[in-house]
Amino acid sequence: MMSRERKKAAALHEKLQILRSITHSHALSNTSIITDASEYIKELKQKVVRLNKEIACAEAAALRQNSIPTVTVETLGHGFLINVFSDKSCPGLLVSILEAFDELGLNVLEATASCDDTFRLEAVGGEVRNKNSIIDVSSLNWPSIYTLLLLAS
Repeated sequence: MMSRERKKAAALHEKLQILRSITHSHALSNTSIITDASEYIKELKQKVVRLNKEIACAEAAALRQNSIPTVTVETLGHGFLINVFSDKSCPGLLVSILEAFDELGLNVLEATASCDDTFRLEAVGGEVRNKNSIIDVSSLNWPSIYTLLLLAS
């Protein structure tokens, strides 16, 4: 029959050997096994922090991806209709889009915008001017305008 102290020592030795195998330690002394386990725990904590940062970055990227505005452009006789919609309200988006209209020479006659929880803009334009000349809206490069509007957002 084993004494109580021997049972405790055997149980401690068994637990330290399990800890040694879990932490992939090659240490032989009890102190070294515990030191290796402590280092292993620190490494695991660092991995958790790194993974949480990666998750946060991935979530932020997904939110940015989902918040890309939808832009539709139509020609209306001698004018145009541009609709911009985003699931999220973006500070400064309206100003950026209006500046893009100005840079493109788009003459906006009427615009309706909502910037509360979502962003919605409907702009009706007339003749397009380019250096004091009037351009036929059907001849405009609408894909380029669409791209510029997306870049403005």
